[in-house]
Amino acid sequence: MTYELAQVTPIILMLNVHASRVNDLTQPDTVVTDPPVPMAGYHDGFGNWCTRLVAPAGRFTIRTDGIIRDSGQWDTRDASAREVAIPDLEPETLVFLLGSRYCETDLLSETAWKLFGQSPPGWARVQAICDYVHDHISFGYEHSRATRTAAEAFKERRGVCRDYAHLALAFCRCLNIPARYCTGYISDIGLPQPHAPQDFAAWIEVFLEGPSGGRWHVFDPRNNDPRIGRILVARGRDAADVPLSLTFGQHTLTNFQVTADEVAGSPGT
Repeated sequence: MTYELAQVTPIILMLNVHASRVNDLTQPDTVVTDPPVPMAGYHDGFGNWCTRLVAPAGRFTIRTDGIIRDSGQWDTRDASAREVAIPDLEPETLVFLLGSRYCETDLLSETAWKLFGQSPPGWARVQAICDYVHDHISFGYEHSRATRTAAEAFKERRGVCRDYAHLALAFCRCLNIPARYCTGYISDIGLPQPHAPQDFAAWIEVFLEGPSGGRWHVFDPRNNDPRIGRILVARGRDAADVPLSLTFGQHTLTNFQVTADEVAGSPGT
């Protein structure tokens, strides 16, 4: 990412892989800046790793590059997973039942119950939500708007991956299913050519109960199909909690490039 900064600018970054994937790194994804500046890290309230720095005025570039070992398997499905009754939910999941900056459960609750109230509870209901959102919203980078909420995405029927995620999150929460926002890398490994331009991506995780107990399951309303090499960077209530970069000053983003490729000759990486 390259910025043109009008003045000295504090920045907070979320660019390193999530703590749950750190042990899979075979080459650390160290953040490097040009020009170099001092940096400090911390964990936010959701456990995401953040980097703080103060950038000088002018041209400023931020990059990170790492290698991570992945299973090479497609996203898993568990069609038998059940919804968990609210009294039985783990306390840390309860915040993901609430409305948030981009997910207005109060505005969408009636719609959610009309659309999905008769769907079989559990995995099938969440998949019905993802199917609906995938078909309801038309994707296009030209439709990107940082202020668009779930209710607006429902009305406008267009957006980018974060809008798909926000609408699916809001519907799940309206139906008393804990759901959280995820951001990270989604590779094109195993998919036919031609590939679309790469980018960071947003998906969701939903708390359901299977034979081994309750856990978070991945759903992807934007792509609505399994992927190989889904690498988590951060989780939160919605996009407001997990910005890739948060700049505290006037700036222009002049270059942005994302690459997620399989390393040749390294099976399982």
